[in-house]
Amino acid sequence: MLRFDPFRDVDSLTSALLGASTGSDRAPRFMPMDLYKVDDHYVLSADLPGVDPGSIDVDVDRGTLTLTAQRTVPESSGVQWISSERFAGTFRRQISLGDGVDSERISASYDNGVLSITIPLAERAKPRKIDIARADLTGEQRSIEHQST
Repeated sequence: MLRFDPFRDVDSLTSALLGASTGSDRAPRFMPMDLYKVDDHYVLSADLPGVDPGSIDVDVDRGTLTLTAQRTVPESSGVQWISSERFAGTFRRQISLGDGVDSERISASYDNGVLSITIPLAERAKPRKIDIARADLTGEQRSIEHQST
């Protein structure tokens, strides 16, 4: 029985065009990250251990958040490598932002090798309570308001 894998050909074509497999010995495929929502904002946490904070760049352009960081290889003249497993080079991720975020108030911090980006929701995207208007017996409209007990 033959099984058809439509992605096998795409993977081999991509590897051939890019000249590398999905992450080589010295160039990682991507930076690991988590993205989650807390109350009225999103938090993105990206692992970037050993990256100089001055090389980290966070940009927002036309609804796309771009993270770029550079990890340099230590000077290797006169060094005989026994093992080299830590990735070096440029790391880049792009995330599409929806219309419901406030891109003007995005903030970022870097601590212990983790880049944390706070992405607040726009006011128009936050949940809100809608008042319901009703007409009383005299035909006059009144607003019904919720009273807490």
